[in-house]
Amino acid sequence: MYIDIVPNRSSPPAVLLREAWREDGKIHKRTVANLSSLSAAQIEAMRRILRGETLISADAQLQTERSWPHGHVAAVLGTLRSLGLETILGSRPAAERTLVVAMIVARIIAPGSKLATARGLDAETTGNTLGQELGLTDVDA
Repeated sequence: MYIDIVPNRSSPPAVLLREAWREDGKIHKRTVANLSSLSAAQIEAMRRILRGETLISADAQLQTERSWPHGHVAAVLGTLRSLGLETILGSRPAAERTLVVAMIVARIIAPGSKLATARGLDAETTGNTLGQELGLTDVDA
């Protein structure tokens, strides 16, 4: 079986799934299906299948290495910002203000010591996206 593209004069070409065989030295063709309604990507996939290639899905190729919970961080940080707590802590953006906001949000999400909060904001030992959201990279206790 193979896919044959037959040109039409003023209309789009017909894409046909065909089979061919020899009989008495002559080649005979039989149309199995008309694939003209399929997209170009679908037709290419059919060609690859007919060639004997093994197609794998994107899920099989991609592997999740790490995922961080984000919803609770976004909710607490969004509420904190809508209340205007950042501007109460400091009128201008500063590293200290960002650290204080991070400590407040971390205490609401998962109460712990300052050392645990600092470890939770570190990119290698984090358990959520708080450090990424606030742009914190290296945080010391």
